[in-house]
Amino acid sequence: MEILIKASQFILSLSLLIVLHELGHFIPAKLFKTRVEKFYLFFDYKFSLFKKKVGETVYGIGWIPLGGYVKISGMIDESMDTEQMKQPAQPWEFRSKPAWQRLIIMLGGVLVNFVLGWFIYIAITAYWGRELVKSEGVKNGFAVAESFKKFGFQDGDKILKIDGKNPDDVTEVNKLLFLRDIATIEVLHQNGDKETIKIPVDIGSLMWKEGLMEPFKPRIFKPIIDSVVPNDLAFNAGILKGDKIISVNDTEITYWEEFINKIKSQQDYYNLKIERNGELKTIKIQFEKEKEKKIGVSVKADNKTYEKEFESYHKDYNFKESLSIGSSLAYWTLKDYITQFKYVFTAKGAQSLGGFISIGKIFPSYWSWKAFWNITAFLSIMLGFMNLLPIPALDGGHVVFTLWEMITSKKPGDKFLEYAQVAGFIILIALLLFANGNDVVRLFK
Repeated sequence: MEILIKASQFILSLSLLIVLHELGHFIPAKLFKTRVEKFYLFFDYKFSLFKKKVGETVYGIGWIPLGGYVKISGMIDESMDTEQMKQPAQPWEFRSKPAWQRLIIMLGGVLVNFVLGWFIYIAITAYWGRELVKSEGVKNGFAVAESFKKFGFQDGDKILKIDGKNPDDVTEVNKLLFLRDIATIEVLHQNGDKETIKIPVDIGSLMWKEGLMEPFKPRIFKPIIDSVVPNDLAFNAGILKGDKIISVNDTEITYWEEFINKIKSQQDYYNLKIERNGELKTIKIQFEKEKEKKIGVSVKADNKTYEKEFESYHKDYNFKESLSIGSSLAYWTLKDYITQFKYVFTAKGAQSLGGFISIGKIFPSYWSWKAFWNITAFLSIMLGFMNLLPIPALDGGHVVFTLWEMITSKKPGDKFLEYAQVAGFIILIALLLFANGNDVVRLFK
């Protein structure tokens, strides 16, 4: 049932984004009196699940849920209808229109994606407001990753200011460190001392290299084992359900989050001191090199403890405030996505690429309209950016060729555009197979 709910939200979100994106091409094409032969949700190779011709356009639903398209007369696109291009150009065709009109038609889908994401963020803020966490809301402070302690951070730190400003939500500290140019963080140590800690300029790259996306974790749960994965490291070492972690390599452990951070440090073995039925035992955990630092245990967690030790507050906004907050969310979503896009071109980034399974997993296992619209807004902005990439077969590729024509007054030949479209299509299929292949490999792992 959970998989069905996730899949339903994913398909609904994807369908909405595809239809509106293609509508962004369709409307300006019609305004400029360009014939649109097809308007399709999903691809219809060989046959369609549904189709109906209205006027000169066939509207339909294909059976391959990998996207959608509008087929515009006189344009080399996904359909690869090269026969049409051999005929004399007609006034209703895309290739007969001025370059500025063709540019608007090609940018229409991307523009809709960005505007849609912006609009949804404003609507979410106006309707639901926001759940925020102040410094005092993290009652036990943060557990700090081992590699961050060399900068001066300590377990139990409470975050007071980021770059001299009181943060709206202190739990966003990890995202801000990874994606923004954070220079200083002011913390309150457990001993009552305040300290302003300078952040290295390359902190995002350091986090990426170490696989450390959450160097700060709110300390909430006690380090008591609730379950042990059969035949995993902890199970084979003799750890049992109900064991309480006392220390790791002689470092005292008070909260579960401290235990997780310690385990994810760069050591290959750990001596765990545990308490079992009132007795203390020492258990050694040995990692294989290059393996992910997981030992196969989960914490004994409950909602009462969570609500007691971690406190958020709700804030509502009027329309003017929602316009400002929503616009800021849309802007930073795009900017953050562009910032992290550089990591795709690393070996680790390539391995982390995901396809439809990865996207589907970000939807909750229960139906939540707030989560649905938040994810849809993010995906809309992401889709807009990805479509702007200068790859033939994407909108960005067509935009580059059109801009070249406008600047040089030289229009690329139909044969060149045909070859470019084929090359771009091959690139996209290869990326699609690679990303979804990563998903399959991760499923088996």
